[in-house]
Amino acid sequence: MKKHYLAALALSLTMMGNVYSQNSRNCGTMPHLHEMEQQDPALSTRMGNIERETQEWINENQSNANKGVAVVTIPVVVHVLYNTTSQNISDAQINSQINILNQDFRKLNADISIVPSAFTSLTADCEIQFCLAQRDPSGNATNGIIRKSTTVTSFSSNDNIKRAANGGSDAWNSSAYLNIWVGNLSGGLLGYAQFPGGTASTDGVVILYTAFGNTGVAAAPFNKGRTATHEVGHWLNLRHIWGDATCGNDQVTDTPTQQTANYGCPSFPHVTCSNGPNGDMFMNYMDYTDDACMVMFSNGQKTRMLASLNTTRASLLSSQGCVPPTGGSCGIPASLSASGITATAATLNWSTVSGALSYNVRYKVTGGATWTNTTSTTLSKSISGLTASTSYEFQVQAVCSTTTGSYSSSSTFNTTAGSCTDSYESNNTKAKAKVIPVNTNVSAKISTATDKDWFTFSTVSGSTNLQVVLDLLPADYDMKLYNSAGSLLTTSQLGGTTTETISRNTTTASSYFVQVYGYSGAFNNTACYRLRINTSGSPFRNGTEEEYVEGNINVQKISGLEGINLFPNPANQTLKLNFFNTQDAVVTADLMDMMGRSIYSTRLNATEGFNSTEMNTADLKDGIYFLRLNMGNQTEVRKFIIKH
Repeated sequence: MKKHYLAALALSLTMMGNVYSQNSRNCGTMPHLHEMEQQDPALSTRMGNIERETQEWINENQSNANKGVAVVTIPVVVHVLYNTTSQNISDAQINSQINILNQDFRKLNADISIVPSAFTSLTADCEIQFCLAQRDPSGNATNGIIRKSTTVTSFSSNDNIKRAANGGSDAWNSSAYLNIWVGNLSGGLLGYAQFPGGTASTDGVVILYTAFGNTGVAAAPFNKGRTATHEVGHWLNLRHIWGDATCGNDQVTDTPTQQTANYGCPSFPHVTCSNGPNGDMFMNYMDYTDDACMVMFSNGQKTRMLASLNTTRASLLSSQGCVPPTGGSCGIPASLSASGITATAATLNWSTVSGALSYNVRYKVTGGATWTNTTSTTLSKSISGLTASTSYEFQVQAVCSTTTGSYSSSSTFNTTAGSCTDSYESNNTKAKAKVIPVNTNVSAKISTATDKDWFTFSTVSGSTNLQVVLDLLPADYDMKLYNSAGSLLTTSQLGGTTTETISRNTTTASSYFVQVYGYSGAFNNTACYRLRINTSGSPFRNGTEEEYVEGNINVQKISGLEGINLFPNPANQTLKLNFFNTQDAVVTADLMDMMGRSIYSTRLNATEGFNSTEMNTADLKDGIYFLRLNMGNQTEVRKFIIKH
């Protein structure tokens, strides 16, 4: 474990930009830092003073990190800068990001469970939460969202997104609000942050619109809101966990020293810098792993962030940004009701308030901790994205010209169970497999963590080629295809809710079994998936250069793998990898340039049979690259070309 010291003040300066890459989380801070230093020569001195104040507060408050404040609530204003319709992200996407920040900083995220047991005692409830501002700097009611159409097609890390004069949006008072700018970023940026000590007018964080929240246009593998969690960590004075140096220091005592940034989803333990037996804390929000693999702050990081909130950012503790203005003659909406209720949506209604110009509406699961906020200029609001068979409560607040009324009392409603039914249970074993027709949509559910659905079907002469498609996935489901004897033919195991597809081309009519299951126990007891068996007299293509034809699989034993296939080659937007594996194993794929530098890394939970994955290569320059596959202590390298 590392110890605090003050000799590395320059490291805090190298963190001022904290630039992410859309392709992988590579830091590009120095150009941004140099620009800030040129504009503000006193920056280095201020950063040094802030580090000394931070260490003094930590030394004095190790046993009382909250210093009398149970939970700190930070008001947030989100500036949405859009040049196209898709960049004007929805209220739902914005609210999803606020919810994620609240979950991550309060240790309420469900995926905290993936933290290895060696680190579980170090996971922290940071006792920091966030709200969309309800009062603007002038004291008027607000929903905390600013939307601005801009002629700027994309912004870089030069802070123009923070300036109205340059096509951006000016910051609200940064002593009372966390400013978050969301827009289209150039140069492969996912986002960047400003540490305490920078210029007040540019204070806050910037996030790419497709890396914000977990719904709407959020795009994998940065679609779980962790870019903002990482950047807000920087805004609260956290450094990268590797200290931005080889085996560097992040000024936190309980995070292991590690050699450099981790990418993708490493296997535990990943030992570097003699930090065995547990190795790197790569699941920490301040590493560079994919969104699905960063899930925790440490106790030491919590203390450092609270030090910032009790020193440099102490003015936030008295901010009224989360307190809606009240008073005047603006009344309280009444006659609240819900109509058009389905499993996932409803329309909320209320009576008019004299003098009201608009209404603030908030809703949540009954008894839940976090509200979803939205607005309406009419006497109703349609909401979606709800969970079936769930009780919700909502409140409405009138906004008048000079003041805002109080929120109404809650009204509740229950979503319906929906039309999803599973008529195939019980079919948890091959012996109980249910017969399904081909060329027909089938709907069923994985209702528990141990539920596995088995189906059987047959092809006929003249239509012996088959394609199995599993889509409309409510959770991370995968599938396996077996022959009539019950022997495994192939597996489709893509990440998340990506459509799973298996193609098999043969001239022989036969019977088959399909097993659908949740990856690592994933399930949804209310929503159905869709399964379809397509058959044809013509071969199906599965995106490969060669068909998977029975008796002609082109098997070649290579380092424990068979039939490694990279395509297309040359590649343009996407590079796909197919291979067959003789056993279940973890395979790490590293995409490298000609100098051997890692550009992208991912971990594949390869299963026995056919495996497939793909990597985004749209941002790579034309040239020669290599893909290195590692399984255990075996390595295989394949060359490919990028040509746009």
